[in-house]
Amino acid sequence: MVSSEIRTAPLISPFSILRYWGPVCMYAGLIFFGSSVSHPPESVSSLVEKISDKILHLCEYGVLGALAYRACRHGAGARVARHAVVVAVAGCALYGLSDEIHQLFVPLRQGDPLDLVADSVGATLGAWTWRLMERRAAPSPL
Repeated sequence: MVSSEIRTAPLISPFSILRYWGPVCMYAGLIFFGSSVSHPPESVSSLVEKISDKILHLCEYGVLGALAYRACRHGAGARVARHAVVVAVAGCALYGLSDEIHQLFVPLRQGDPLDLVADSVGATLGAWTWRLMERRAAPSPL
């Protein structure tokens, strides 16, 4: 067997892993940090009073879903890239579940199943939005 027959897809380089998965990890860390705070800052508390916290979860995980889709599509292997939306949404939903469980152990915080629903819907909207933006940005074949 010739070496070109062994692997036809380009290798994922360490740079591409950092480029695509770095923002996902950093943003997930930011979510974790925010979930660890027992007393949110006054600006966040007043925003939650004006807007439902479910909307905030939807937006927060919408960004995570878009970043995760981008990473799955361009910073993973061909199998993952073919199913990038499903993999990204599933990963974000699992991260949302772990976040809600984590909040059970943070003083003055509580896990809420409806937050998990908002997280999952947000991740789905974010992943699909990024996918549609990529398709529109792609040059049309002539």
